[in-house]
Amino acid sequence: MASISAALALSRPPLRRPAARSPPRLQRAGVVWSLKCRAESEPSPREELERRIEPSLFGISTSSWSAGLGTIGFLETAYLTYLKFSGAEAFCPVGGGNCSDILNSDYSFAFGLPLPLFGMLAYGSVALLSLQKSGKNLLSGLGETDARFILLVTTTSMATASAYFLYILNTKFTGTTCSYCLFSAVLSFSLFFITLKDIGLEEIKNVLGLQLAVAGVVVTALTNTYSMIDAKLPTLNDITLERYETEITTQSTPFALSLAKHLNSIGAKMYGAFWCSHCNEQKQMFGREAAKILDYVECFPNGAGKGRKMALECGIIGIEGFPTWIIDGKIISGEQDLQALAEASGYIAEDASPS
Repeated sequence: MASISAALALSRPPLRRPAARSPPRLQRAGVVWSLKCRAESEPSPREELERRIEPSLFGISTSSWSAGLGTIGFLETAYLTYLKFSGAEAFCPVGGGNCSDILNSDYSFAFGLPLPLFGMLAYGSVALLSLQKSGKNLLSGLGETDARFILLVTTTSMATASAYFLYILNTKFTGTTCSYCLFSAVLSFSLFFITLKDIGLEEIKNVLGLQLAVAGVVVTALTNTYSMIDAKLPTLNDITLERYETEITTQSTPFALSLAKHLNSIGAKMYGAFWCSHCNEQKQMFGREAAKILDYVECFPNGAGKGRKMALECGIIGIEGFPTWIIDGKIISGEQDLQALAEASGYIAEDASPS
């Protein structure tokens, strides 16, 4: 037994061994390293939110895209809102008078207020929320998650409303076009898809029901609003308009006569409708003699309205507004001044001038 006790005593380490002390600098470094590792291994929800990598398009963040497009839409609708309240006519670069006719129709109002006013508020909200989501902190108390949620609801509403208005444009204003309406629709759809890309596929699955509910509310509200208009307003498909001739009262200038001959010689054509005021103004610009020389195509030779169809020649080339010029294979929409037609057709006047 004595030998066994001696062996155990020799093999057992001492109970107390003085620990080697590290220099203070190394001790502090060890503490910092330990805290850093612990923080990195267990990030808080707030840190995870801050570290979220935002998707981008063409190297530009989705927030920047949304803020930029929202600002453009805000400026467009602010201009149209100003026109509504001031009673001024809109400048329509494409589509001629049809653009103003659509913007001034009863369908340009919803719930008793001008549609551009709703658009201005929606686009402005998108721009503000996008800046908030990017970390600008313009709205105190609104976090990134809340901003993304409101942005999704807003862009879903805008895309649904734009699709509804395109349906109205196609069914209630056949043969007409509105550049402002189409541009606003492009902006709305773009903002909607950018928002979807920012949210991600997994989260979209979770909010699909919400999106469908929002779209349903928007469609129902607009349908109830415009059903009253449909009940009291006849459409072009409900009436019949017989063709009539409009007298050209102006006298042609030498420049107009020369230009009309040139346009005719190169096969340029003017497509119009007898009921289109801007088509008549285009002819008045040329004058009586020159207007007879133009190769003019009447798109409603048998009248317009119920049971009357657009001429096949106009339908084949996809006429969307009147007047429409086709010069050297190029489609030029809307009323044009003589100098613009001369430049488009390559006409160079020798002695005559536009005036």
